[in-house]
Amino acid sequence: MIVDCHTHINLPADNSEIAKYAQACEQISACFVLALPGGDRAKTNSLLSDYVAKNDKLVGFATIDPVQDDVSVGEIESATLKQGLKGIVLYCPEDNFHPAHSSAMLLYEAASKLSLPVFFHNSAPLPADAVLYYAQPYLLDEIARTFPELKIIVGRMGLPFIHQTLAVLAKHENVYADLAVDPNKIWQVYNIVANAYEAGVMDKLLFGSGLPVATASSCIETLPGFNKLMAGSFLPTVPRESIRSIVERNTLSLLGF
Repeated sequence: MIVDCHTHINLPADNSEIAKYAQACEQISACFVLALPGGDRAKTNSLLSDYVAKNDKLVGFATIDPVQDDVSVGEIESATLKQGLKGIVLYCPEDNFHPAHSSAMLLYEAASKLSLPVFFHNSAPLPADAVLYYAQPYLLDEIARTFPELKIIVGRMGLPFIHQTLAVLAKHENVYADLAVDPNKIWQVYNIVANAYEAGVMDKLLFGSGLPVATASSCIETLPGFNKLMAGSFLPTVPRESIRSIVERNTLSLLGF
């Protein structure tokens, strides 16, 4: 099983965009489709709901701004499960709120009750007016301590704060990180995976492509390839089976789907 836990599509999309997305997902078992930030969130989530309903491979994550939106259990259920969406994606830097804001904590309480995983898309590329401070993964520690049963995903390994991400992964059982591989940045990918291996958190890494930034197939080719680049360099390598386990991880089961 191969699950791509990080993809986007800008809805409404034309036929060529939809066909391109569908083609990119053909070789994998499931795709998480993260709603994009900005604009009318209710409309965005409704369009996403209609889109994922057409393909049983797709798992939709609704976008919510806990400071602006109603975060009662009933409203969160209406915005997600009742529309066929199975998770929540947050954009703290862009929406200008601290991950542990009091209203956000109420959202996590509702998400925990509804068994909805929360994906923190607090990573580059960020617009100039985004608050970089709110992107720091160590800020999620309070959330994980308060709601230990809540499934949390740190988007793009929390770049550029990799070591904060590794610390949070090691500390909390239900915190995972999306290894959104960039085939054009092999040295970066190597350093992330090598550090995760040395930190003993390889089992917390989830495969993701960041589509349309990259495709799952190109990312799968990149991951085992960096070890070949390191051959003869005396740099540490990562066992092939550990890398393969990232690609083949049953993320659906881990998140309780």
